[in-house]
Amino acid sequence: MQPPYDVWRLIDTGPLSGAENMAIDEALLRCFDPAASQPVLRTYGWDPACLSLGRFQKATALDLEHCREAQVTLVRRITGGGVIYHIDELTYSIICSPEQLPAAASVKESFRELTAFLLVFYNRLGLKAGYAVDGVDDPARLGTRTDFCFAGRESFDVIINGRKIGGNAQRRMKQLVFQHGSIPIMNRSREGLMYMRDNSPEYAAATVSLAELGVVQNRERLCRELAAAFADTVGVRLVREGLSSAEKKSAEMLLLRKYGSDAWNMEGVEDGGA
Repeated sequence: MQPPYDVWRLIDTGPLSGAENMAIDEALLRCFDPAASQPVLRTYGWDPACLSLGRFQKATALDLEHCREAQVTLVRRITGGGVIYHIDELTYSIICSPEQLPAAASVKESFRELTAFLLVFYNRLGLKAGYAVDGVDDPARLGTRTDFCFAGRESFDVIINGRKIGGNAQRRMKQLVFQHGSIPIMNRSREGLMYMRDNSPEYAAATVSLAELGVVQNRERLCRELAAAFADTVGVRLVREGLSSAEKKSAEMLLLRKYGSDAWNMEGVEDGGA
């Protein structure tokens, strides 16, 4: 029997290391059965600070010597895009099947549907948020990709006062949709740029954070606001839960064999047993 699609699991794991966060995200995805699982909205944070690479990005985009000297941790995501420096942020992930989402004509339109709750979230905080594509005369100017994620600007990046806030990435597999994204509480872009080989200051000039926009709510309050915006926008009810025993076991295995491995984090090579 298929579960009711209007009921989603809400899982808040709090701040964890980069390796733990990525292991849990992938464990939730691996344990998800499109025919039997309830869809998931997860919220989390990062402690200690961590740099994450996109799935197919070369680690040489980073100044690896500086990373080692500063003892900043490094992890590779299962989604694409550029480097993100994670600290002082609220992060979410979504795991569901396409049938559990509003109908959309294309993958790009589904991405718009699945980020719409972020606009509601920001607007409820008193901020006027919109998509990059809706604020330019020539959409062809969008689609810029850079090694540093927040320096790029794509169609459905969220823009407030002309500056980009956070970033979102989606991965689709057969009968599965995975999306995660960051909401910067403090702007650490300039700090993160210092770990890049190309650390031109202008790459951080067009970014913004909640604190810079006058939002001073704590993480717990922001989590509640984000969950409420998601539930209202998608039209679902959220039920707070923890990880299942299977999800915990999968995350532990992934942490050991994949996200704790230089082969994956530095080279993007998976252990056949992971």
